[in-house]
Amino acid sequence: MPLNIVLIEPEIPNNTGNIGRLTLGSGSRLHLVKPFGFEISDARLKRAGLDYWKHIDITIYENIEDFFSKNKNASMAFLSSHGSQSHWDIPFKDNLFLVFGKESSGLQKSITDKNKKALYKIPLHSEHIRSLNIANAVSIVVYEGLRQLK
Repeated sequence: MPLNIVLIEPEIPNNTGNIGRLTLGSGSRLHLVKPFGFEISDARLKRAGLDYWKHIDITIYENIEDFFSKNKNASMAFLSSHGSQSHWDIPFKDNLFLVFGKESSGLQKSITDKNKKALYKIPLHSEHIRSLNIANAVSIVVYEGLRQLK
């Protein structure tokens, strides 16, 4: 019952490394969409993922068009602070793609506009915060999915 975690243009190696570790621990697959804000060989990426990196099921795409072309028939849920639905309402199923944007700006407007019916957010209970750290957000959504799928 794997889930697919998609990071579009990740910028911070430590976040990507932590998410890589999460994919292994949750039985998920990691999909990374270039360009990256770091080199895939970055020591910070590997340090955050510890020695688990070699065991992670990972696919790398050259760009966003490459990702959507190769996964055109996949079921996807898009996570954004601009979503109107809660992550609790995601229709989780095996092989669902959970798509997250880059740390500095989230998902591109063209993606959120095109996928409004599949756009979700994690509720925040303070007006003083814009978003959660992406590694935390991915963890919340993945483990909610695993809970619902069990």
